[in-house]
Amino acid sequence: MTDRKAPSRAALLTAAAVVAACSGTPAQGQEAPSPPGGNPIITDRFTADPAPLVHDGRVYLYVGHDEAGPDQMFNITEWLVYSSDDMRNWEEHGPVMKPTDFHWAIRDAWASEVEEKDGKFYLYTTVEHDETDPGKAIGVAVSDSPTGPFVDARGSALVSNSMTKQAAHSWDDIDPTVFQDDDGTAWLYWGNQILYYAKLEDNMIELDGPITAIGIAPYEEGPWIHKHEDTYYLTYAAIDRSVSEDEQIHYATAPSVTGPWTPQGMLTGSGENSFTIHPGTVEFEGQWYLFYHDAGLTVDGVEGGLGRRAVRAEYLYHEPDGSLRPVEQTDEGLSLPPAD
Repeated sequence: MTDRKAPSRAALLTAAAVVAACSGTPAQGQEAPSPPGGNPIITDRFTADPAPLVHDGRVYLYVGHDEAGPDQMFNITEWLVYSSDDMRNWEEHGPVMKPTDFHWAIRDAWASEVEEKDGKFYLYTTVEHDETDPGKAIGVAVSDSPTGPFVDARGSALVSNSMTKQAAHSWDDIDPTVFQDDDGTAWLYWGNQILYYAKLEDNMIELDGPITAIGIAPYEEGPWIHKHEDTYYLTYAAIDRSVSEDEQIHYATAPSVTGPWTPQGMLTGSGENSFTIHPGTVEFEGQWYLFYHDAGLTVDGVEGGLGRRAVRAEYLYHEPDGSLRPVEQTDEGLSLPPAD
């Protein structure tokens, strides 16, 4: 437990709005490389908000490139992708898109996720909309390849701030995640402080029905959905202040993708030196994994922090009773074999 008062996301973003949204210098070069599969996964730059995708025998990992300088809260100007066929050695594929590739967006490559359907790859992501509908918005881009490049699939936001009125701030439309159910329907979940969901059209770039808000507590941001056997799992960032003033990863379960969701408590605690944490789960070759970030990495003498995070991974286990085994954050990560 910490005895300090961590700033709320609202306070952080209010402060960040005062800071000039200039581009920082990407930190390059590694100080202490991890062993294959060890944590953090990427050590030559700061990365955040991991989103894994399995395709054609490889895991593709989409991340934001954290570039915040000493006077910035967040400065994320591009999305990067890495891939692996063994979950231990990761190949860099470079940037796949930047926020201003959406002509209606002005900055902020916040959390994203990529989904494949019918040979196309759809990137759902968070950006800052221009003055025509100010606030955070969700865009969708498309590519013929999991490594991009991605281009705007609509020419307009999929979800904008004017479409959601429940929150008292302008950054509730963040952290999109898409889950495709067994019947082929796709569902978009997202939100900060308020959790929203909506069904997607078959074309994956339009909403098919109303936006619904879910009351689930505690909930902060970063939703992610997966299904195991007959149970749906929603992992997300939450704050249990009896544990820490920093975000932890919690989870809930449901009998269907639309709920009702039953909170099951904390999956893993706060990340080292980090107010935020962001889950992504994936099954690859019969084993489940949890991705997240902390801010324990130092790159070229620059210490990690709120806007300088590092992506990590651990094994994830489903118990016979349908619960998830609590996850211990380790330096060894996936360099060790999974438990029996």
